[in-house]
Amino acid sequence: MNRAALFDVDGTLTDTNHLHVTSWWEAFRQAGHDVSMHAIHRALDLPGEDLLARLLGDGRDRSDDALSAAHDTLYGTFFDRLPRLDSADELLCLLDRRGWRVVLVTSAGSELKALRRAIDAADAITATASSDDVEKGKPAPDPVHHALELADAPARRAGFVGDTVWDMKAAARAGVACVGLLCGGIPRHDLEEAGARAVYGDPADLLARLDHSPFADAPQGADR
Repeated sequence: MNRAALFDVDGTLTDTNHLHVTSWWEAFRQAGHDVSMHAIHRALDLPGEDLLARLLGDGRDRSDDALSAAHDTLYGTFFDRLPRLDSADELLCLLDRRGWRVVLVTSAGSELKALRRAIDAADAITATASSDDVEKGKPAPDPVHHALELADAPARRAGFVGDTVWDMKAAARAGVACVGLLCGGIPRHDLEEAGARAVYGDPADLLARLDHSPFADAPQGADR
């Protein structure tokens, strides 16, 4: 059976979380909303509609499309210089050489092409599972189930690497071993409480300790 290495992108493979925070903060400010950067940071990795509901409440004026468009425009100004986290490309390439099917699991939309260019490991990536491909995004398990289908791998032979509690919850609900990274800015305790089996500093740290990580052998768990 195939083995699947599933990866979130923003904050996990690319150092882009704070660019998103700044872009959302400015989009909210322009629309007359006072939302703290801390609150925005904690909501990152949710699908756009869920992020807005969490930050503005269900009673908001429903200007979701305008807010999302403003964020996308602001974030788009960084497309030509999105930073890859150290050793992210080497990590994906090594897993690919060892026989893992690498699948990106992301809520990224128009920026996905720029993110993949920043990662610069196209030959190692088998497929991309977007939240647009499923009915519910993270923390629902749907994107992870979809990624497993793309990799043609069972949950018990997969590991998911992410930087947010939403990543950990989605993977845990899909029965996949969760690996948390601290480079996205979420505390270790929060990642572990959400289901992380192991936590590393960043892709370089995971790469250095790969042979003693959940990717040393096929993760154990139940097929889903």
